[in-house]
Amino acid sequence: MKTLKFKTNIKCGGCIETVTPHLNHVNGLESWSVDTQVPEKILTVSGTDADLAEEVINTLKKAGYNAELI
Repeated sequence: MKTLKFKTNIKCGGCIETVTPHLNHVNGLESWSVDTQVPEKILTVSGTDADLAEEVINTLKKAGYNAELI
């Protein structure tokens, strides 16, 4: 399993509610969390899929959010 971190524009609990159903359906994604207390709004994901970073970025884009791998 690998852990990846992304800088996002997920700002609040409402944003997290919006992305939850999208992220919960990403293949190979085992867990995720967003730290909205830091300026970079860090999304941390853990999973097994080889293309996990690309899938997370594309999924958030479809939900109306940005993610940049850091």
